[in-house]
Amino acid sequence: MSQGFFSRGFHGRRQENELSARIPPGQHLEHGFPVLSAGPTPHTSLVTWDFTIQGEVDQPLRWTWDDFRALPREAVTQDIHCVTKWSKLDTHWEGVSLDTLLSRVTTSARFVIAFCDGGYTTNLPLEDVLGGKAWVVDTYEGQPLDPQHGGPARLLVPHLYFWKSAKWVRGLRLVDQDEPGFWESLGYHNHGDPWNEERYQGD
Repeated sequence: MSQGFFSRGFHGRRQENELSARIPPGQHLEHGFPVLSAGPTPHTSLVTWDFTIQGEVDQPLRWTWDDFRALPREAVTQDIHCVTKWSKLDTHWEGVSLDTLLSRVTTSARFVIAFCDGGYTTNLPLEDVLGGKAWVVDTYEGQPLDPQHGGPARLLVPHLYFWKSAKWVRGLRLVDQDEPGFWESLGYHNHGDPWNEERYQGD
């Protein structure tokens, strides 16, 4: 009996330690899904929605909603980390990887500017969105992505703070020179790695 008791206790501590190891410094575990936005929530009709790739590319590309939904899709399970210090583990999404989208263009650009309904932008090095690191997602926990969480589609870059996972994304502009986005121009860190606590300029 005692051996079984200690075995269960050890298993419990091990699970707790494993969870703690997945939460970056200064973060706390969140079971809900807080809604944080810089402005009002856009509501874009799927009839008029499109997604474009432009900038330093051989040929600009555009997908309608139906075109986008017909692209090869992936189910994604990822932990996410907000700069306001909450982390949410094992979130489930579905969408199209940026590897799939960007494989359709030729570019020598080194950076991506994501642009969105509502005028929001965020900047990312190309190396931070390729290699299975980023997606344009339209499904969360098996349901169409709610507008308050960025629907009909948002960027998902889970290894960086969540402001880099731009809500209401409508396209990518590929550029040679980095350009700070909305929050980056207001003092947020240009990169945003939660494990290095890159929250604000100077961190």
